[in-house]
Amino acid sequence: MDTLLITNARLIDGTGTAPRDGTTVVVQDGRIVEVRHSGGDGSGEGAQVLDLEGRTLLPGLINAHCHVMMDASGDPVSTLARKDVAVAVLEAAGRARRMLEAGITTARDLGGYEYAELALRDAIARGEVPGPRLVCCGKLITMTGGQGWPVGLESDGPDEVRKAARKNFKRGADCLKFMATGGVLTPGVEPGSPQLGEEEMRAGVEEARHVGKHTASHAQGTEGVKNAIRAGVDTIEHGIFLDDEAIQMMIERGTVLVPTLAAPYQIIQAGAARGVPEWAIEKSIRVSDAHRKSFEWALAAGVTIAAGNDGGTPFNPSHDLVTEIRLMVDYGMNPLAAIRAATWGSAKAVGLVEETGTAQKGKWADLLVLGPGADPLEDIAALSDIEHVIKRGQVVV
Repeated sequence: MDTLLITNARLIDGTGTAPRDGTTVVVQDGRIVEVRHSGGDGSGEGAQVLDLEGRTLLPGLINAHCHVMMDASGDPVSTLARKDVAVAVLEAAGRARRMLEAGITTARDLGGYEYAELALRDAIARGEVPGPRLVCCGKLITMTGGQGWPVGLESDGPDEVRKAARKNFKRGADCLKFMATGGVLTPGVEPGSPQLGEEEMRAGVEEARHVGKHTASHAQGTEGVKNAIRAGVDTIEHGIFLDDEAIQMMIERGTVLVPTLAAPYQIIQAGAARGVPEWAIEKSIRVSDAHRKSFEWALAAGVTIAAGNDGGTPFNPSHDLVTEIRLMVDYGMNPLAAIRAATWGSAKAVGLVEETGTAQKGKWADLLVLGPGADPLEDIAALSDIEHVIKRGQVVV
């Protein structure tokens, strides 16, 4: 039995409780079997010992919304739609490695390319390619001409959505994603306009529940958000135009919000000079104030929030989850709560809350060790100071 003893840690465990100094975490066969806040190390014969000397230990970060096949260029959807699949998946393998090096031990891919991301997921799971554990939706499900149509399954009516869901599951998808509204990165659609309707999404949700899978919905406009919630989706992605009723619906149903604050922020920061289409910049500027306010209202009301950066969108690489977490803090979330959102909250969003997201007994040993003196509760940017990444009990970085 392989045993790893992590000693003398300052533990932020992801539950939202204050850090504990002098903690020992005992890992056997990839899982945490004990967390001790006092007493001897009890190293045991043959155990690998990692003495942190007071460094901060916390759960691995979880990017609850990314697109590992997208290259974060100025117009990544159009670029991907023209790209050879073999080239795209080789590039994606490099992104997966960078994600792991950045402390992301699990990620949910919410819109891939020709199912190539599923092959990457499986290669990572077999240990052939370094990267985070991937949870993949396969092809996003959208209406004809709807948001993301160049890389999605165009579906009209409940029966077509049901068939698209079954097609994704046939190919091995772990979850489903529906496009409830327009958005920023597809030309000719409005972020606030509803697209797939409640009955269409409900058909897909039913298919997912039949096989025990989670669901997500790209939902920016108010009406589309409510359609998705009523349809029974597990997570709302973006949630730009929330109102009191939508927020209350989310609380009552336990729907998780993945705000992806970094996506429009990075588009605005980059601008046309770096190749972002003018129409994408205009829409990002137009929605930015509402996006921030909706996040602030949801936070104040107690909606469960997860961290996902919409990685792969313009100048917003999937490995940069820290910008998303920093924006959460800038917009009013305290650092401890932001870490909880990026660990426990994201684990809940991706359907793995029983397995990962907190440094507690029984969970997978997905853990980060920060550098000497790095304190994310004083400066959230310290999450970028990664000394070691531990995935399923193995020190991989």
